[in-house]
Formats: sequence, C-alpha cells, structure tokens
Amino acid sequence: MTTTTLYWILFLGVALASWVVSASLKRKFERYSKERLPLTGRDVAEKMLRDHGINDVKITCIKGQLTDHYNPATQTVNLSEEVYNGANVAAAAVAAHECGHAVQHATAYAPLRMRSALVPVVSFASNWMTWILLAGMLTINTFPQLMMIGIALFALTTLFSFVTLPVEVNASQRAVQWLREAGITDNHTTEMASDALHSAAYTYVVAALSSLATLIYYILILLGGSRR
Repeated sequence: MTTTTLYWILFLGVALASWVVSASLKRKFERYSKERLPLTGRDVAEKMLRDHGINDVKITCIKGQLTDHYNPATQTVNLSEEVYNGANVAAAAVAAHECGHAVQHATAYAPLRMRSALVPVVSFASNWMTWILLAGMLTINTFPQLMMIGIALFALTTLFSFVTLPVEVNASQRAVQWLREAGITDNHTTEMASDALHSAAYTYVVAALSSLATLIYYILILLGGSRR
C-alpha cells in the first residue's frame, strides 16, 4: 500500500466520521431545542457562575450558530444568539458547558492551563507549518531537516487537539452535574442535556483523530523520502 493510498483511506474515513458526527449533532440539537425550560441560556449562565462564586466573568451574545465559547484571556462566556435567548434543553446544556470552562479557569484546572499555555505556540505553528511542510516535501531528498521541522510544528497542533479532549469532556461533566443539582433539569431533561454534550464532544474526538492521521501521513512521507 502506497503512502498516497493510505492517506486517502485515512482521509475518507475521517471525513465520513466527521459527517456522521456533525449530522447527529445537528439532529440532536434541533430535537432538544424543542424541549422547553423556564430559563434562557443567559439565565443559566448567570446562575451557574453565581453559584460557583464567579463574579468577574461577563456573558456576551455573539452571532453565528454553535459559535459558543469561553475566552479565558478576556474572561467572557460568549453565547450564540440561539443559545443566549433560547429557553430549552439544548441552550441550557451549551450555556452550562461554556460556564464549565469558566469554572475550570477559576479553579486552575490543569488541562485547561496546559491548553492555554499552548495557544501562542500553536498559533505560531499554524501560521508556518503548511509552508514549511510544502517546502519540506519539495526538498525532502536534499534537505530532509526542513520536513522534520514541519512535522514537529504539526505535532504541536495535534498535541493541542488531544489536550482539548479532557478539557471539553470535563466541562460537559461539570455542566450536566450542575444542571441536575441546581434543579434546572429533571432526570429526563438531564439525560437530554448529557446526550447533546456527548455528541458535541465527538466532534473534538474526530478532529483529534484527523490531526493524528495527517501527522502519520507526513511522517510516512519523510520516512519514504529518506529511503531514496
């Protein structure tokens, strides 16, 4: 099996997994958006932060769909309009998940600290690795060290993807537990919130595996070139 054939097998496999996960996530969020709750996403976020004694994090409304995120640099929980204004299980789950990151930040959760420390390094790597890898493939027989540098930079982005996994899973666990304990959801709707967040977590798993597959592909190219 050639390196190119292996790459296409990995690429198509990851692409299919990504499509399945995305379709499932969209379907579940549409279904759980119809399950009404008395609080909006903003209300849920405010209550969760307040219950955890966090008073220095702002909640903002941003445009887009599933653009929700927590920014530790500005200490803001950024909720999409659908989540910010939505009074349903899906909105509550997303809002609580993003606040879970704020709780992680406030409690110095180790994986989050590691991910935050990697951000500037990964930003640098992302800006340069494509060009270095391209140049490395063109000069692999005369200057393989350039390809090695490109692979090292790509490996940093792969590491970032895998460090992200426990951060996201832990934020979801915190969210589901708090939603239940705070009485925002009952047994039935807690299961829905958990299911929605589990589906969202799979997108990070697919992204990490995709990055790993691509890293392996570049390593195989280097090894193949070094044997010539």
